[in-house]
Amino acid sequence: MSKGFIIAAPASNSGKTTVTLALLRALRNRGRRISSLKIGPDYIDPAFHRAASGRECFNLDPWAMRPATRAEVIARAGTDADLVIVEGVMGLFDGARDGSGSSADVAAETGWPVILVIDASGMAASVAALVRGFTNFRDDVRIAGVVFNRIGGPGHARILERACATDKVPVLGCVPRDAALKLPDRHLGLVQAAEHPDLEPFLETAALNLAEHVDLAAVEAVAQAARDPGPRARQPVPPPGIRVSVACDVAFAFSYPLLLDDWRAGGAELEFFSPLADQAPAADADAVYLPGGYPELHAARLADNQVFLTGLRAAAARDAVIYGECGGYMVLGETLTDAGGRKHRMAGLLPLATSFAERRLHLGYRDAILAADTPLGPRGTHLRGHEFHFATIENEADDAPLFELHDADGQSVGSSGSRRGSVMGSFVHLIDAAE
Repeated sequence: MSKGFIIAAPASNSGKTTVTLALLRALRNRGRRISSLKIGPDYIDPAFHRAASGRECFNLDPWAMRPATRAEVIARAGTDADLVIVEGVMGLFDGARDGSGSSADVAAETGWPVILVIDASGMAASVAALVRGFTNFRDDVRIAGVVFNRIGGPGHARILERACATDKVPVLGCVPRDAALKLPDRHLGLVQAAEHPDLEPFLETAALNLAEHVDLAAVEAVAQAARDPGPRARQPVPPPGIRVSVACDVAFAFSYPLLLDDWRAGGAELEFFSPLADQAPAADADAVYLPGGYPELHAARLADNQVFLTGLRAAAARDAVIYGECGGYMVLGETLTDAGGRKHRMAGLLPLATSFAERRLHLGYRDAILAADTPLGPRGTHLRGHEFHFATIENEADDAPLFELHDADGQSVGSSGSRRGSVMGSFVHLIDAAE
């Protein structure tokens, strides 16, 4: 099985994404065939991985994916690769509300060791207690090395290394803090890779910086072969049609590569179009997929793009299946209110009005049960997904819901989404079947 390791951290915002990107690019520059995975339901970081490594990055989700789906993902990542680098999610032991789904769970399941990235900017000798605590917290998770990030200089590095000198966990490097290596962010995470005009110079600079301060040979030596994950299965969220027009630009970027790959494998022909460029879905498409993204940041432009909106309405008029997730769902509604309180007309295909002016966080895994027979499956089908948005619903007419939802604890969170004719959508991003 593929050799690899997991880059994790004690908490979010420790710098593990930047360290991961720098490592991907540095090892690629050394001629290694590097593949990567991202743990959890993340759309943004995998695009950065792809830019750094030159290879597609797939998500690996221990809560939302069945074991057979995870086995498929691990096998794909290891294909024609010398090394698989896996970026964790949140803190190493953090996961879903029911306690499952953490990066540590992936480490325990695969046998891949963990390199812990620690933001040491406000720490000295106390860092040793943190390392020992993480090392001993779970017997089935092996911390194989640490990288101290955002250190103050050589003197700070010596203090940190001396504090950990008696531990069995090696210090693989100490990376100085550098404002030039901070990636900008916004309400759903990092600003998207496609929106960075200077991404290539950033990646090269990060790789050079890492190579100067981290022992890359020691990092590579940490890697171990994954355990045999068992039987593999393709992702069984069926394509919504045979010829599917997929919205794809910086406003509609949140589609999982694994999902699209498996739609193709299921016989679907995918064609991409840009709503922001005022392109319409293909006139002969029997399905349209509007993934999530940032339509709230481009609402005025989308409202003016009549070729796009007219094409979307024409698809509904010919009974093509139109499926929207999160941001795509918002665009299918009547109106979208932006952060400044300005209301913009959307497609008007669902009786929905959403607002980004009064934000409220909606976050968590979802067990989504289909409320009716749809192209996604028959009524009662359980699908697993994730919800992460700040938009609120100003008005949702009494239309038929798409899902009944439960959270990771199994608690009901009510009905979600709507469907009208061949048009349907919700705020849930689907990941896999539940069983």
